[in-house]
This record gives sequence, C-alpha cells and structure tokens, in this order.
Amino acid sequence: MVQEHEPGTPGEDTEPTATRRTADEAESSRASRGWWDRNADEYQEEHGAFLGDDRFIWGPEGLDEAEAGLLGPVEALKGRDVLEVGAGAAQCARWLASQGARPVALDLSHRQLRHARRIDAAAAGAAASGGSGASGAAGVAGLRASGGGDAAGVALVQADATALPFRDGSFDLACSAYGAVPFVAEPVRVMREVRRVLRPGGRWVFSVTHPIRWAFPDEPGPEGLSISASYFDRTPYVEQDESGRAVYVEHHRTLGDRVRDVVAGGFRLVDLVEPEWPAWNHQEWGGWSPLRGNLIPGTAIFVCERD
Repeated sequence: MVQEHEPGTPGEDTEPTATRRTADEAESSRASRGWWDRNADEYQEEHGAFLGDDRFIWGPEGLDEAEAGLLGPVEALKGRDVLEVGAGAAQCARWLASQGARPVALDLSHRQLRHARRIDAAAAGAAASGGSGASGAAGVAGLRASGGGDAAGVALVQADATALPFRDGSFDLACSAYGAVPFVAEPVRVMREVRRVLRPGGRWVFSVTHPIRWAFPDEPGPEGLSISASYFDRTPYVEQDESGRAVYVEHHRTLGDRVRDVVAGGFRLVDLVEPEWPAWNHQEWGGWSPLRGNLIPGTAIFVCERD
C-alpha cells in the first residue's frame, strides 16, 4: 500500500530521495523487506485501529470482506485452506480463521510477522480458550507460528511471493489486501506462483492502488486532484539513499497491464471491484481521503479464478 514514508533509515542522518527509475526484482525485494522491517511498528501503530486485529479490510475505503464476499459466501469458508499473500500482521488471516477457514499468512517482512505473533499472544492471553487443532494447508504443518505454547494463532510464513514455499495444489483460496503485488517488478511471477499452489477452481483475489492514482499527486487535499504525470509512465517510484541504494520501491501498472498479468498468470478475471468511498469513513490515509475518494477510485480489487 502507498505509505507515508519514514524519513531515512536507522543510523542515517538524511532523508531518502524520491525519484522515478528502473528497479529490478532483486532490488525491489531487498528494498521492500528492509522498508517494512523498519516501518512495521509505525504502520501498525498508525493503522492498527482501523484494520483491527481480526478484520478483513480490502483497502483505505474500508470495504470489509464480511460484507463484500469477494472470496465467496462467508458460510462457505469453513474448512477451506486459504493463503494470504503479503499478510502484514495477519489481520485478514485471523478473520478467515474466525470463519472456520484454515489460513496461512505469508509476508516478506519478519517485523510484520512479529506483530502478528504479538496480536495472537495478546488474544490468547485475554481469552485462554485453547488451540484450534490441526491447521494450515497440505505441506505447511511445520510452519505454524509458535508464539508460545499451543496458541490459537494463524500459521505464519516468511517468504517472497515470487517463490512460494508450498506444494502444488495446497490451497483452495488465495488473497492479498495491498500485499506484495504492488512491490514486485515481475507481477506475473506472483500470479503464476499463486496459481501453482491453488487447487483447480481456486479463487485469487487481490487489491492494489487503483492505477489511475499514479497520474495524480499522492496528496489527500485539493492538490491531489490535478493530473501531474502520465498515467502511461510505468517507471517505478523509488526512494533511495545517498549512495543510490533503493530503500523503497513501488511499481506502476496500468489497468490493462494488471488484466494482462492476471491472464498471463493463468487466471480468468471474473470481477474488477472499484470500492466507492463510504459516508462513514472520515479518515485520511496517506493520499486517500474522503475528498479524493468521492471523486476518483483509490483501490482496484481483482477477483480471479483458476481453471
């Protein structure tokens, strides 16, 4: 998700410089891991209340999977093996578990997964109700988080979304709320990996910043309503340190590019959701705000299925 970035990095006296330049897969992955490890604490402190500990929110608009049902009917989640890609503190996976699903939460950032363990440990301490038995998808039994005892936490896996550490056909569903996809240089690799680990007929739903936002300044006020760049400029947004090393990378794809990535990854696109800004949501989140959200879309959600 596009964030307000932490100025500099630990041990540095200068802020990173924002630019548009190429960044390959290795550089993008390295930057993402470092940025999220450094900024996970601030991110969870600032946005944790809105995200909740066990809610499934698709983006800053606040679209909730409990009402949207993009993964399918809520009652059909029970017993399903679900992979959350770019899970952060595993809020979405925790909601899936509460519906009877068997989720696995995967993230590149160790610090984000530490927050997932923290939330699970706090929940276990507040309501010591016993664990929920066997978990996870085939081939991931040994990857269950061990936040202390037999806590009822979700299974946590630290890995890159372009190289998922699971056997073929391990999951019924896969999802990602602003995780991984915007930060990789080769999103088709993610699509193909997700398809590989899904069973036939499996659904893959992911949300990203709506591509049209890249043509506007990332500002929540009126200044964010005037076009300032070409929508068709696919040059990545990079923040780099004094030596030119990338410390944050985000990749732009047009709407058509995203659709082609889905198809190239072996999926059928069955829906494209552009959530409208709801009247109840008065918060600003980086460049997302009621002002902009009522005029231009901020999130695109791709609902895909594997044949």
